Amino acid sequence: MPQTAPLPTYLRIAETLGRDIAAGRLVDGQRLPPEREMAAGLNVAVGTLRKALSELETRGLLARRQGSGNYIQASAQPQGIYALFRLEHVSGGGLPTAEVISVSREPKPADLPTFGSGDQAHRIRRLRRLSGQPASVEEIWLCASYAARMDRESLSESLYLHYRQHLGLHITRAEDRIGQEPLPNWTPDTFPHPPGTPLPQVQRLSQTADGTVAEISRNWFDPAVARYVARLG
Repeated sequence: MPQTAPLPTYLRIAETLGRDIAAGRLVDGQRLPPEREMAAGLNVAVGTLRKALSELETRGLLARRQGSGNYIQASAQPQGIYALFRLEHVSGGGLPTAEVISVSREPKPADLPTFGSGDQAHRIRRLRRLSGQPASVEEIWLCASYAARMDRESLSESLYLHYRQHLGLHITRAEDRIGQEPLPNWTPDTFPHPPGTPLPQVQRLSQTADGTVAEISRNWFDPAVARYVARLG
């Protein structure tokens, strides 16, 4: 099962720290370890770490004080690649990654809400992990009017990032509908539950700025590994 194109290392670090801030594992005003010590702990070059910290500073999540250190600003609204990804590890945070199971062009299923235009869509099936642990299986349907074809080798771990960079499609908001459904028959053996197991399911309607639903996804997650979190206010 091939993994999708990984994010650059500095972005993976920034996303991990950003999700830890949102989950409260890093608190407002907390001072981070010295950069060289932190880089050694992450097994990356200091320059890579500094690029990640600059990304957090740009998002308003970090204050870099000359001669003093780097301090968390948790009061800011997190804005990152995974800002709309609502699954977190049960211990909080966790970096999402994705492994592609299949990509194909199919007729839109009759049991899905109306989305996009025309009757064709790209179906993407993936295994999602949180900090390396299998957490969910997902099925994404993107209206084919946005792309004639989808190349699985070029897909990013963040599909929303891929849509922006390659299709000029910006997903700005989403509506999530939570229920319980049996795992589909295409669930891979690497997932800890067999097909047919009832698990929590999140159905998402992903929308553009004008309210058009461009994509619909269904995500079955393991409650022993992940939880759905929506923070308000």
